[in-house]
Amino acid sequence: MKTGGQLIVEALEANGTDRIFCVPGESYLAVLDALHDSAIRTIVCRQEGGAAMMADCQGRLTGKPGICFVTRGPGATNASAGVHIAMQDSVPMILFIGQVASHAKEREAFQEVDYKRFFGDIAKWVVEIDDAARIPEFVTRAFAVATSGRPGPVVISLPEDMLTDEVEAPAALPHTPVETRPGEAELDALQMLLANAKRPFVILGGTRWNEDAVAHMRAIAETWALPVGCSFRRQMLFDHLHPNYAGDVGIGINPKLAAQIKQADVVLLIGGRLGEMPSSDYTLLKSPYPDQALVHVHADAGELGRVYRPTLAINASPAAFVEAFAKRKPAARPSWVAETEKAHAAYLEWSTPPQTGPGAVQMGPIIEHLGKVLPEDAILTNGAGNYATWVHRFYRSRRFGTQAAPTSGSMGYGTPAAVAAKALFPDRTVIAFAGDGCFLMNGQEFATAVQYDLPIIVIVVNNGIYGTIRMHQEREYPSRVVATDLKNPDFAALARAYGGHGETVEKTADFAPAFERARASGKPAIVEIRLDPEAITPTRTLTQIREKN
Repeated sequence: MKTGGQLIVEALEANGTDRIFCVPGESYLAVLDALHDSAIRTIVCRQEGGAAMMADCQGRLTGKPGICFVTRGPGATNASAGVHIAMQDSVPMILFIGQVASHAKEREAFQEVDYKRFFGDIAKWVVEIDDAARIPEFVTRAFAVATSGRPGPVVISLPEDMLTDEVEAPAALPHTPVETRPGEAELDALQMLLANAKRPFVILGGTRWNEDAVAHMRAIAETWALPVGCSFRRQMLFDHLHPNYAGDVGIGINPKLAAQIKQADVVLLIGGRLGEMPSSDYTLLKSPYPDQALVHVHADAGELGRVYRPTLAINASPAAFVEAFAKRKPAARPSWVAETEKAHAAYLEWSTPPQTGPGAVQMGPIIEHLGKVLPEDAILTNGAGNYATWVHRFYRSRRFGTQAAPTSGSMGYGTPAAVAAKALFPDRTVIAFAGDGCFLMNGQEFATAVQYDLPIIVIVVNNGIYGTIRMHQEREYPSRVVATDLKNPDFAALARAYGGHGETVEKTADFAPAFERARASGKPAIVEIRLDPEAITPTRTLTQIREKN
């Protein structure tokens, strides 16, 4: 006889869970008690949104579900931001929520929420376990659902009394991973399309990649001389200094790259959905009928034809597809070799940052410095804001597993994600980028980094405004500024108050020594960059945006 809490922990262990992220709550005390006798590492966080984003980051970097536990009501609603990120980003995670006791349901009891209704549209599956004996079944199924097809978040509601019930239940078994592989007929058809192509282009995206898959994709690109772009915030899928890399297919795309994709005769989309942001509002490929012949490779058959009608649909995971297609060779030297070389040259030009701009701090030289001093396996995380443009456009990613950033454009992600990444890979350098507004949404998780001695470095780009919104505001309603000014704390002093290391950068030349002192401190650190708000984009100032109207 075991309690529901014990069965939850045993099912997690059976499925390979080695850590969870949580904010404790009385609604799942029985699980916390069972964790006391478990080898699972429990990382306690300061807010449920941060905990859920940590779980998302773990799922994003490992391909295995990140696990998060929160309490009912406000705990669950706080965590919903992380669930939404995982859903839009196709990241496997499982959120466990303590629920009111069974006898109190449907009475709007204390902190009661109907989670099937609340999470129904932003989770892949939502379930409430009423019978403790079925815990092994439901938890194992949750792992299968979260990782199969298009990965995503699963939400499991745990009534408080169910967790203390003592029942007999079968020992939990691990879920069975499901791989979808391409058929020979589909590979033949793709080979024929490429043989007859004049201007092909490859876009990599989505999840279910690994280091071997990235290596196979590199071999395919070299064998077929294919130009390769990475979808929005999926830059770690291809080496940016490889001669076949053409650039980031995301927000603010290189106009030359956009033109190349629009003029392509065959577009091979592997793993991604090509949503609104990477498709430039569905203009690079027109929806539902693209001008280009589209070959769409996706692990979930439901995504094939959902937004775009493909010329050739291949239901396969990215890893399985590239492993199979890497064995195919062109019959002759491709005719587009020169175009591929031109695309990479255009990327190098586009990704070379400007050295000047308004104010005493220039972000271009700072990003260049980081590109020189950071190891190739350094992990960079960020949330959302105009500051992220400097990272995405000008930092040249070299290896798989080095990026964690939400394609959903959620603010507040970078700091908690960095905590999770450092917990996963303690020997690797982990850098979080955040704007001042972005940091203060989940910056309290810096305390989690201090508590667990996880020496992340958070680079806070402080311009005293919600920069992206101000940019749009000045473009659409010039000089009518409302609700975008911010008065911020001294972020370096805040770091020290938490028990970390703090640095302030007010001139470009200050950054390199400040960053080195932060690294040498061995503590979680914040490096605050005080950026002139006029430096709103790499190429245009706020004044220029305002005056254009």
